[in-house]
Amino acid sequence: MGSIWLGAFVGFLVTLVIAFFFPGIGHLIGGFIGGIVAGLIARGIRRGLIAGFLAGIFGGIIIAILAFVGLAIFGGVTAGFAGALFGGLAGLAVGVVAIILAIVAGIVSAIGGLIGGAITR
Repeated sequence: MGSIWLGAFVGFLVTLVIAFFFPGIGHLIGGFIGGIVAGLIARGIRRGLIAGFLAGIFGGIIIAILAFVGLAIFGGVTAGFAGALFGGLAGLAVGVVAIILAIVAGIVSAIGGLIGGAITR
């Protein structure tokens, strides 16, 4: 039996690389392909589904954290404490949008993981 966590991590990395090279639609395509890779590593339909979903969700959570921290630091460097506060709030808004999009990407990745898990059967 394959590892769900290893499949989710590798699927997340595949999603990240494809989304980087193809901005916009690349996150969905990368999520699907990353889900397939996660399913292949996790071995099994149910395990592939879980690994694909986790791979999609990881991306959204990490993007949300990076947006919050990055915009807070940028605001703090450019405008001091008030800028950091405003940048943090802007980062929080971007993070909420990223989490909502991560749910969609998680569903697409779960479908890919289902297919990848079915291939290993």
